[in-house]
Amino acid sequence: MVSLKEILTRRPISATIRLTVPAGGARPAPPVGPALGQYRLNLMAFCKDFNARTQKYKPDTPMAVTITAFKDNTFEFTVKSPSVTWYLKKAAGIESGSGRSGHVVVATLTPKHIYEIAKVKQSDPYCQYMSLESICKSIIGTANSMGIKVQDELD
Repeated sequence: MVSLKEILTRRPISATIRLTVPAGGARPAPPVGPALGQYRLNLMAFCKDFNARTQKYKPDTPMAVTITAFKDNTFEFTVKSPSVTWYLKKAAGIESGSGRSGHVVVATLTPKHIYEIAKVKQSDPYCQYMSLESICKSIIGTANSMGIKVQDELD
């Protein structure tokens, strides 16, 4: 139940902006500058905060960020870990997935790779209540659609 005080203190939202920015590489140049500038948000404050939050990742790791811009020119943002496809491509050592997934296998991964990716993705806000097993199943499905085969334990 939402209290009356919470309703009265809510700030009106002007926009929700979704960007993919390299870790530690937020600069007030495109794509960040124009996206935030049109809502009159403080570019330097975002860049400093984003770079501080993503310093534990390797540089140039693509990070998905969702910025909520409010009418009073303030903002909040959440940073998600890199996409599963990015992790799969890094683990397999390939540039892109198969053009004909299901027919052409471009790489093979072990269940250990899948488990490590699932442990990283479990810290995401959208996956924090999912079990590790269900995250692993989702990652295996993504790998299959990219043409990456996951070895069985018996192989």
